[in-house]
Amino acid sequence: MAKAWIPGAIDWLPGYRKDWWRPDILAGLTAAAVVIPKAMAYASVAGLPLQVGLYTCLVPMLIYAFYGTSRTMSVSTTTTIAILAGAQLGAMVPSGDPAALISASITLAFMVGLILTGAALLRLGFVANFISDPVLTGFKAGIGVVIIVDQLPKLLGIHFTKGSFLHNLIEIIQGFGHLSLPTLAVGVVTIVGLVLCIRFRPNWPAPIIVIALMIAGASAMDWQHLGIDLVGMVPNGLPSLTMPDFSLIEAMWPAAAGIALMSFAETAAVGRAFSNKDDPPLRPNTELFATGLANLGGSFFGAMPGGGGTTQTAVNLNAGAKTQMSTVFTALAALLTLFFLAPFIANMPNATLAGVVIVYSVGLIHFSDFKEILKIRRTEFIWALAAVAGVILLGTLKGILIAIIVSLFSLGYQAANPIVSVIGRIRGAGGFRPLSSDHPDDEFYPGLLIVRPEGRIFFLNAEIVAEKIRAIRETHTGIKTMVLDLRSVFDLEYSALKMLVESERRLRASGIQFFIASPNAEIRGMLMRSQLGESLGPDSIFYSLDMAVSHYLKQHPVASISSQQVLEKGS
Repeated sequence: MAKAWIPGAIDWLPGYRKDWWRPDILAGLTAAAVVIPKAMAYASVAGLPLQVGLYTCLVPMLIYAFYGTSRTMSVSTTTTIAILAGAQLGAMVPSGDPAALISASITLAFMVGLILTGAALLRLGFVANFISDPVLTGFKAGIGVVIIVDQLPKLLGIHFTKGSFLHNLIEIIQGFGHLSLPTLAVGVVTIVGLVLCIRFRPNWPAPIIVIALMIAGASAMDWQHLGIDLVGMVPNGLPSLTMPDFSLIEAMWPAAAGIALMSFAETAAVGRAFSNKDDPPLRPNTELFATGLANLGGSFFGAMPGGGGTTQTAVNLNAGAKTQMSTVFTALAALLTLFFLAPFIANMPNATLAGVVIVYSVGLIHFSDFKEILKIRRTEFIWALAAVAGVILLGTLKGILIAIIVSLFSLGYQAANPIVSVIGRIRGAGGFRPLSSDHPDDEFYPGLLIVRPEGRIFFLNAEIVAEKIRAIRETHTGIKTMVLDLRSVFDLEYSALKMLVESERRLRASGIQFFIASPNAEIRGMLMRSQLGESLGPDSIFYSLDMAVSHYLKQHPVASISSQQVLEKGS
């Protein structure tokens, strides 16, 4: 198993291809056009000076680029983290003194980083695997809907105090009659321009072109006088070396733990949700370590707590990013912004930014994936919809928790309801498979009933398995021998052994012989040591199903019948 502290760059940097430079540069610059203004906005949400947001786009992003295992993740700060950090900073510095706020923010980021790296060393990254693919599909779609609704006020030129998803949606509908037509026009032109470029000129850097044109238009024609909101002033200057205030640690550690959980939950979910098809799988513990180092390193350069950003990662991926080199260019863009580009970024219309985000967020909603899930299994389709509802109605953090809970519930439901099949022999091939109308010529031997449970049999499902076997037995008459085929059972818990003991007793009382076939070595050992093994004896526990069937046929020579006859008559 890979160690958490082994950098993810080892996997992609040595094999970096020349043809990746262009898409990585374009994706990085495109993501920068989104993440830089948003990071400054998040700093404002947390009650911090705007430049803190820019600092969070520098060192943390570069550290993650080297250590992280996601090839498209863009790390800075997020809405939820900013809100959580702002609440803690407001409690710690009620006076609102900028210097004190920055000191507390640095300390908070340091503590978040320390907690995350500690969790990585304790190998707690397995939590990231608790979200199933159908639930992840719903999570992504829910995020897409939330992002679109979140950006609509900027697109329409509507102003109101944001709240929950439903609150924002109602405010948008009610405020539609007061929208700013010039702002809407800018947003529509941005979206149409992006869509046309993507559709007809896919090799062009569509977002950069459109954003540059919009900034040029806003600068040349003074769009602000038309009521079109602009990003506004971007401060200059590099961050200086800073140190955390260790006297604040005792008071801030509960908030730091909560933010650390939020940071990893978002980072893990975003990392899994946004990846190229050919990318290697994420290493959850390395993700923990990378996110922790990003926060630790950033804290010494004035950064606020951060993690994987949903919107910027989506933009980075959909703009064509191949590796973490794209986020290196995003960080370089932030650096250039601090020196040279601030006046230009300041003239970007908020409607243009919203248009870019909306276009790329629509790509998160894949109706075809939902259709495919429904076609395969209706239950998992319901889980996917539950994840959508969780994100939309409860927010990203609670949505992530809902996604994890739904995945675990789905796992528990499946574990509690294992498949139990009646088995027949494949005619002419010698193998065995479940009886099905799709295979009407499979062989079934009168008087012999073969049942095959699947998965782990333990306290949660032992009685359910027993009930399913009883129901199957009751539909078949004239049974002389029943064989329990354990080839698809990888573990047998004590409760299951007790169930089998009771089943064998009932069968013996009914005059039915009981065989066990194909147990793995561990289960066979358990059986031989148990009361069931004593009752059956080694001659009734067979290494293969074929051996069990052959033994039955020696005792009861009978001709086989077709499985179709069994399915039709239930005999």
